[in-house]
Formats: sequence, C-alpha cells, structure tokens
Amino acid sequence: MEVLRNVVVLLHVVGFAIIFGAWVAEAAARRFRITSVMNYGLALSFVTGFALAAPWGGAVLNYPKITVKLALLLVIGAVLGIGSARQKRNGEPAPPALFWTAGLATLAAAAVAVLW
Repeated sequence: MEVLRNVVVLLHVVGFAIIFGAWVAEAAARRFRITSVMNYGLALSFVTGFALAAPWGGAVLNYPKITVKLALLLVIGAVLGIGSARQKRNGEPAPPALFWTAGLATLAAAAVAVLW
C-alpha cells in the first residue's frame, strides 16, 4: 500500500512539473500563453491530490497542508481558466499578471508538496 501511495505522490509532483515546465517553456519563448499542456498538468495534480487526501491505511492526514494545497490548486485553475478564456476571446497572449501568477502559484504548490 505504501508503494502505491508513493507512486501517487510522484504523479502529483509530476503534475506540477508539467504545469511549471510548460510555463517555463512559454516564458523562455516570450510567448506568455496559457497552453493546454498546463491544463493537463492541472488535471493530473487535482486527481492525484484528491487521492492523496483520502486516508491510506490509517495514516494521519495533515489537514492544514491539504487546505493550503487545495487553495493553491484553485488559484492555479482560476488563473489558467481566465487566461485561456481571454486568449480565446481576443487572440492575444494572456495578460502578464495572470501568466506570472500561474507560474509563481505553481512553484509555491510544488514547494508546499515537497517541503511541508
């Protein structure tokens, strides 16, 4: 059971790596666009985070960490959704504030996952 939990933790961190990697690729290319790859990473992080919030074999859950991670995931989801909608509406890159918030919130969520 512990091996399965560790695989889910790995996939959870990979989800944030997908979001952050796509974000870095867009920032390096100076396109500043929200991509569908970021949305796939968000979905993976959400599903695996939901699975990790379930009690695994009587493990004690860290509710403050779960709350912070959920709040950060909601912020990332909102920023990606708003940025995608604005891109589709006017065809221009996402507003810089939304783009940079997506990257910083993703980095913060990954830091909470690894360091807390």
